[in-house]
Amino acid sequence: MGSEKLNSSGRLSPAKQEGIYQLLPFILNPDNIARFEPGKVLIGDRRQYPFQQSFVTCETIDEVASAISNMVTQGSGPWLAAVNALRLLTNKGKAGISSKNSQQSLLDHLGQAREVLVRTRPTNTAMKQRLDAIVLLAQEAVFNDDDVDLAVARGIEIMLGDIYDDYTLRARAMADQIEDGDGILTNCFGEAGFILSLAFAKRDGKDITVFSPETRPYFQGAKLTAPAIHEMGIKVNLVTDNMPAYFMAKQEIQKYVTAADLITVDGHVVNKIGTYQNAIAARAHGIPFYAFAWGRDNSKKVREDIVIEERDPAEVRIALGSATTIDVIRARYPAFDITPPEYVTGIVTVKGIVSPSELDDVPKW
Repeated sequence: MGSEKLNSSGRLSPAKQEGIYQLLPFILNPDNIARFEPGKVLIGDRRQYPFQQSFVTCETIDEVASAISNMVTQGSGPWLAAVNALRLLTNKGKAGISSKNSQQSLLDHLGQAREVLVRTRPTNTAMKQRLDAIVLLAQEAVFNDDDVDLAVARGIEIMLGDIYDDYTLRARAMADQIEDGDGILTNCFGEAGFILSLAFAKRDGKDITVFSPETRPYFQGAKLTAPAIHEMGIKVNLVTDNMPAYFMAKQEIQKYVTAADLITVDGHVVNKIGTYQNAIAARAHGIPFYAFAWGRDNSKKVREDIVIEERDPAEVRIALGSATTIDVIRARYPAFDITPPEYVTGIVTVKGIVSPSELDDVPKW
């Protein structure tokens, strides 16, 4: 499916030119992240990976929302699951939305579904932006008396193709910064942009080693990042979350590169908890920190605009299903932290690598 992705410009896309769908590991193939099939949405269960390549089947909006909340998928997975969830409404109603009343009812249900889905991810606003775009396509289809489900399906396909094109542009920019022999620290799961930058660097003939912290409490670094990098034939060291500064001091790490769940217009990087402490250590050791943007959100201009999701503290008292302490111990679980722009060397955008202080002058990231 990946090689057939559409491009909204109508031209051969950067993703196709670079042949990225052949480079991506299993977990980042779009069909393995989330996809719609008649009557259901299949979501790749990242909780089970790499031990199993399994899917969670959702037949309602609430089931998709629960899957997102319960960490079946993370990173880019929630938005793709969410937009495909809208087809549970548009596809189901294809035979019965000819009347104006039925059309308005469908739009009302789409709006309600959007609200339910957005609430599952208050920090990362990519899902909200992309749901809004698909709901708008549905509204336009109703206004023009077009097939709503077809409009939504095509919209998702084009959106996905454009996003993977953007991944490709950012990955190419970052790969050009990677030098032969580099040790690269990351945090959590860097998604397609970061993973592709490693694949491009390898294809360019560069010998690199990645350090992947395990990422408590869900172990995305151990279960997603390290296996994906290993699958591509790149050297990877799994380390615990409190080891990065040790390897920095030993001069085994030359660059720190992560994804970002959100970047404010003034350059604050919001990413998985632990990103900030590694940025402090990187700065202390003279190591540059690069963060991948997913896009620009003009409603998040400054630090004060950020909402940090605090998850159930019970999740901190468990590791892979086993209790690590007694349940009366208090715990806290902020899912993300905020790295100030002075700790960030560059933001990886579709326009290249940009200083955090210059983001406001770049219309598209």
